[in-house]
Amino acid sequence: MNPGLSFTFDPHAAAWDAFVAAQPGSTFFQRAGWREVMKNAYSHKSHFLAAVREGAIVGVLPLVEINSPLFGHSLISTAFCTGGGPLAVDVEARDGILEQAEQLGNKLGVDYIEIRDAISVGRAWVPKEGIYFGFERKIAAAEDECLKQIPRKQRAVVRKTLEGKLAFKIERDVSNFYALHTRTFRNHGTPVFPKRFYENLVQVFGADCDILTVFDGAMPVSSVLSYYTKDRVTPYFTGSVSAARELGSNDFMYWKLMRHAVARGCSEFDFGRSKVDTGPFSFKKNWGFEPRPMINWYYLVRGKSLPNMSPTNPKFSAAIKVWQSLPLPVANFLSQFVSPSLG
Repeated sequence: MNPGLSFTFDPHAAAWDAFVAAQPGSTFFQRAGWREVMKNAYSHKSHFLAAVREGAIVGVLPLVEINSPLFGHSLISTAFCTGGGPLAVDVEARDGILEQAEQLGNKLGVDYIEIRDAISVGRAWVPKEGIYFGFERKIAAAEDECLKQIPRKQRAVVRKTLEGKLAFKIERDVSNFYALHTRTFRNHGTPVFPKRFYENLVQVFGADCDILTVFDGAMPVSSVLSYYTKDRVTPYFTGSVSAARELGSNDFMYWKLMRHAVARGCSEFDFGRSKVDTGPFSFKKNWGFEPRPMINWYYLVRGKSLPNMSPTNPKFSAAIKVWQSLPLPVANFLSQFVSPSLG
């Protein structure tokens, strides 16, 4: 290893974010603000590791420590996100920072270290793919051209919603979003994160995180919380009423988000990840997005096999069915005890 390379934990957020912003391929999930969100929302400990050469940051790796009686002890880059991983100016800095992460994992005695949606991390890391796929493409600046990017059948659906009475508003208050989001999560059989988590996202990331809510008259019917970084918008958390399909409110919502993002200067739409052969997977393909395999990488420390936290895991099927049957207030109450473990 280059003797000029040193390592430090939790450098100043401004220096960290300046480095991240300057790196090709960097994402929202590598930003320093996640350290504050994890602390404020869950009291999870973060280990944001930086490689330094001649006084300047040359590599970063955000790691969040999850120690759960339900799902074990892990370091995740980045927890509660679909991406993360190391950024470095060269292979030496990348390999050095990964070696430091391995040493940290052994020191903490974790079961495994997980790096999400990375092309390659090399070394002794084991890849896992085939479960989730990402969906991204460019969005045209001109409205007519943007519409033409949507396949004909789906484009007709979008046009119909634009002729109706739906309206939308950009919000900072998470209340409308959270009411819709909790219902959707319960219906999917998934514990929801506490309201303070979403409030922290909006507070910590400021204008780079907003909420678009669709209204049918005075009634909120669909809502999406999105992240913005560089020229990319990522609709990340959503929620809607059961009548959303008949109303076309989700189609209206994503179209208005595209146009809102263009107005903000974005040129790329990251539709997030979906499991293969699911409704969301088909929905995104219908909008003209092609699936991209996502690879997660694992370094096993105390663990003997790769973890499987996917809802497709058969051992979770009974719990999912029970959760779907819970009254919404009960599901929301129980979520506060389960969701901190769902990094």
